[in-house]
Amino acid sequence: MNILILGSGGREHSLAWAVAQNPKCDRLIVAPGNAGIAKIADCVSLDIVDGVAVLEFVLKNAIDFVIIGPEAPLAAGVADVLRAADVLCFGPSQAAAKLEASKFFTKSICDAVGAPTAGYGHFTNLQSAKDYVYKMGAPIVVKADGLAAGKGVIVAMTLQAALEALENMFGGEFGSAGTEVVIEEFMDGEEASYFILCDGTDVLAIGTAQDHKRAGDGDTGPNTGGMGAYSPAAVLSDAVAEKAMTEIIKPTMAEMARRGTPYQGVLYAGLMIKDGVPRLVEYNARFGDPECQVLMMRLGAQALDLLIACAEERLSHVKVNWAEDHALTVVMAANGYPGTYTDGSVIGGLDALPTTSSNMCFHAGTAQSDAGTTAQGGRVLNITARASNLAEARAQAYGMVDKIDWPEGFCRQDIGWRAL
Repeated sequence: MNILILGSGGREHSLAWAVAQNPKCDRLIVAPGNAGIAKIADCVSLDIVDGVAVLEFVLKNAIDFVIIGPEAPLAAGVADVLRAADVLCFGPSQAAAKLEASKFFTKSICDAVGAPTAGYGHFTNLQSAKDYVYKMGAPIVVKADGLAAGKGVIVAMTLQAALEALENMFGGEFGSAGTEVVIEEFMDGEEASYFILCDGTDVLAIGTAQDHKRAGDGDTGPNTGGMGAYSPAAVLSDAVAEKAMTEIIKPTMAEMARRGTPYQGVLYAGLMIKDGVPRLVEYNARFGDPECQVLMMRLGAQALDLLIACAEERLSHVKVNWAEDHALTVVMAANGYPGTYTDGSVIGGLDALPTTSSNMCFHAGTAQSDAGTTAQGGRVLNITARASNLAEARAQAYGMVDKIDWPEGFCRQDIGWRAL
């Protein structure tokens, strides 16, 4: 098969790494890719949110299967254009991707099926949003309704922080994503991620993970796109997962189908778990980043078979083969992230890192220049390891971090702390 992956981050590098191991993969192209991906696939320049441009490329290059990585092409309807032309494609339709693209849409689905989630208010003007915050008090959660690259959520522990978040959102900090906001009750507990393949009819769980959203050790500092993850997530036990599947996931999928917008792709359910009871925090219509990296490290080559089965609507005929293993990834980010940072610093030591089925440095934001591999973005590298237990996976990952020479970058030193 000739396979095209859309995207340029660590998520797409890990997807490419897993796909390339499968003998079904004859040629692998990633658009636009990055310096790390270029070592295992052909990288091409392509406007990945332009469905027509993507389709032209697919037809010209005899592509058999397209995997859409990030949220932007999904929200732009790229999957719809491909499916209309009978191109096999992994990723939900534009209508189904509203589960991520609109927080309010997701809340309305939860309301319709009685799925457990936080109480909320939905607002399109600043004053009524402020009035609601004054009425509800803090702590409270303020979310930009639209897509904000994983950063449009403010957990406000004080009234002042909530009001500032509203001022910033309605003031344009997140562009059009912040013209509507959803304000939610603060949910107590431990958060974890549950990943489920959905083919429009059937569902198949493909793993659990726990992300680390805050920039600093001990879950301090500002929210980020994610500073590290591990899988499986101990807090998301089989019993909790089954409860989430029965009370949240399956009813959501049934409601989406009932509305004429069946969901096909990976559904990432962010869950808040307290006393063994899961509540929905949010849905994402794609693999989490960096959670995808630990899932791919554990799934390996079978990931491609699972994604194809999902796209071909035959999930009921496949199963996941799990090893008794654990994976952990540490995100290295540019100094200053998630605030202001500088692109272009040279990263040394990468050639000395292992590239095996259990140790990989996935590139999230890199480019190649005459000077070597350079940082291009906030989150830059995902140092990932797999072992028979989490402590060993963590030791291996941080051992790799120590070999990297990049004074302009930083990482958290405590990834996996909740489970160790």
